[in-house]
Order: sequence, then C-alpha cells, then structure tokens
Amino acid sequence: MHARELVELAASVTVHGPVLIRDGWPIPEWSIEEYWAASKSRLDRWGRALKQLSTPPAEQRAAAPAAHVALTRGVVEEIFSGEVLTRVWAAVASAADREQGETVAEPIARSVLVNHREARHRALTLLVAGSAVSPALAEKLNRLLRHVDRWSDLLIGYLIGAADVAEFAANPDRARDFAEDIRHRGTLSGGRRVWPLIHASLRSALGARLGPASPNADLNARIGLSILGCFPPGLIEGAGCLGSFWLDRLARTADQAEGLLGILTGNPPGDA
Repeated sequence: MHARELVELAASVTVHGPVLIRDGWPIPEWSIEEYWAASKSRLDRWGRALKQLSTPPAEQRAAAPAAHVALTRGVVEEIFSGEVLTRVWAAVASAADREQGETVAEPIARSVLVNHREARHRALTLLVAGSAVSPALAEKLNRLLRHVDRWSDLLIGYLIGAADVAEFAANPDRARDFAEDIRHRGTLSGGRRVWPLIHASLRSALGARLGPASPNADLNARIGLSILGCFPPGLIEGAGCLGSFWLDRLARTADQAEGLLGILTGNPPGDA
C-alpha cells in the first residue's frame, strides 16, 4: 500500500468518522491492537532507516548514490504523508471514545501520533543536516510537509463538525478556520458538492508530489486494514467509489486476503 493511498484513506476515514463518533458503534479491540502492532513495527523500521541514512558508510553512498537518494526520499515521504492518516485516525478514535465513555482506542491512537511526530522530527533533522540529500530534494520534501500539514488541518476541520478535535491538527487555529469555511459553504447552493471537490483536490495535490517508492507498503496495508476493521461492516464498502476503491486495493495486497475477509464478515483474524 503506497503512501499516497494512506492519504486517500485518511479522506475516507474523515467522511465516515462521524459514524463512529455519533452513532456509538463499538470499536473492536482486535482492530486497535492490530493498529498498534503494525504502527509500532513501522515506527521501528523508520527509526532504523533514519539512523542508517544519517550515517551511511561513505563507500556505500558513493557506490549507489541513486539508491541512497531514492531510499531517503521514500522513507521521508512515507513519514510526512502518513501523518495525515495518523492525525485523522487519532481524532476519530479519541472522539469516539469520549462519546461512548470508553478508553479503548484513544490511548493507542494518541501514542501512535506522539511517536509519529517524533519520527517526523528525526526526518526533519536528517534534512537539515544536509548530508543525506541535496538541497533541492530537501526543499522539495519540506514543501511536501507544508502541504501535508495544511491538508491534515483541512480534514480535521471537516471532523470538527462532529466533535471538538482541533487539538489533533498541525495548526488547531487553521483547522477551526477550515471548519467554519466548510460549514459556510455547506449552506450555499451546491454546498453538497464541497466534499467531492476537496477529495479530488487532495488526491491531485499530494499524489503528484510523492515518488514511486513506499518502503513499508506491507505495514501500510496492515494499518489500513486495522482502521477499516473499526467501522461497521458494510459501511465503507457500501459507500460508492470510496468503498469499492479501498476494498479492491486492499484485497490485492499480498497476504492480506484473510484479514480483509474477516473485516467483511465481521470475524477478525484469529477468531474461531
């Protein structure tokens, strides 16, 4: 599962998140545990990769400079763009727990976000050091991060209509401004078309900025499945193009068919 698909999944979660927040649908503990396990594994991989990239042997960098740059770009882009989904899911999970008076999803979702932000900081340190990438690539990745933060705030702004989740935005004030703008546009003629336009713009704006490599596609898929498993069976797959898109993409991910079947039938992996 490529990093750009995580961004699109974040948009799908934003659309359907209010169902978990308002309707009291219980979030399965197995899904949250899988989210933690897959996220922890990805964080560990990022940590090892960033350490390696920050102090690569000179002969290694000289022997395969293109491979070194490609790996650096892939890891950093995955960290930056993946933060959109991490923020959105932390917002939805925490609001759902608060609404239901539970502490099932919020602690884990918050912990993953805290650790993801630490990975972001380490990636930025790598770029500032200047030894891993060229100034041009460093600037390109910094621009990506600015766009990622803005889109995170827009999606969080959309969720603010269902719950006060501004704290999960990169810039809470900007997220509240987006929320107000979305509410206003929703009252205008044609306001119901606002979200499809936002989603299309998101796919175009961020998708075109990401390279072909996504070093942890397997863990990205596990994270995506774990989040989909938190929603009522039939909700996302019955939600038009968004649902069919995700089920098709995840069904074709290697070694994920069993997990997907469990989500569709309501029987999580490992159940008798």
